[in-house]
Amino acid sequence: MTTFEISLNGERIATQASTLQALLLERGYDLKSAFACAVNRDFVPRPQWPERSLQDEDRIDVVTPITGG
Repeated sequence: MTTFEISLNGERIATQASTLQALLLERGYDLKSAFACAVNRDFVPRPQWPERSLQDEDRIDVVTPITGG
């Protein structure tokens, strides 16, 4: 398997996850929770997570909504 060096929410990590969904599962995210993802600052719709491939040096941002006002 190939290992990728990526940035996840500003933290440099190494992963063997080849897709965004695989990375989220590997890092312990509950896919039923409310959050959004961007890869290299481009929003990735949830239905595309299983197919969105990752590459070396990708920047992944996981954003959770904030409630209240």
